[in-house]
Amino acid sequence: MNRKDDDKAAARFAAYVQGLSSVLGHADRNGPLRDYCTGLILPGERKSVEPMAARTAPARTAAAPVAAALCRRRDMVG
Repeated sequence: MNRKDDDKAAARFAAYVQGLSSVLGHADRNGPLRDYCTGLILPGERKSVEPMAARTAPARTAAAPVAAALCRRRDMVG
């Protein structure tokens, strides 16, 4: 992909998440929804919430330092 394609994909993703966000009812849920959707499309085998959160918003996870370090280490190895 080139930069133009990346920009188009980012715009489409933002529009998609915005559409989902419009039905959530609370603005404070938009960030976590965006992080969740981002986690779903990132590389990695585990798509459960905690590993995805460690990659997209490590400061907000329960085991943030440990989970983030494990995800980075796993990505370097595998």
